[in-house]
Amino acid sequence: MATSTGYPDTTDRRVEAALARVCETARAEIAGFEWLTHEAETHRFSSSLQVIWVFDTRANLARALETGHGRRMYELTAEALAEAGVKIGIIEAHVRFDSEEECRLVHGGDWRSRLDMLRSASP
Repeated sequence: MATSTGYPDTTDRRVEAALARVCETARAEIAGFEWLTHEAETHRFSSSLQVIWVFDTRANLARALETGHGRRMYELTAEALAEAGVKIGIIEAHVRFDSEEECRLVHGGDWRSRLDMLRSASP
């Protein structure tokens, strides 16, 4: 799932391309991982950037985090952003984890509403 971030097209294309490669790597390495997306505000891109990793179920997400794949997802995200030329601080502040199951239960499968809610909950 891609989202429009409103930041410059060349940066957008670089970030999307780098994250697409990460997505393929993660699908091969991490059970239950399905897709990822990113969002950022134009005027404060680096500080507002969020990369959301989405799993099929809450159980698979929990299992991935319990078995150390969280660290791997942070590493993959940091590598992708560096490749795209995006400088950020602490990677953990820019990564979130979610699941299709949770979106269905809370937002009826409406990812736009879910992402809007997550964005409004961000500091």
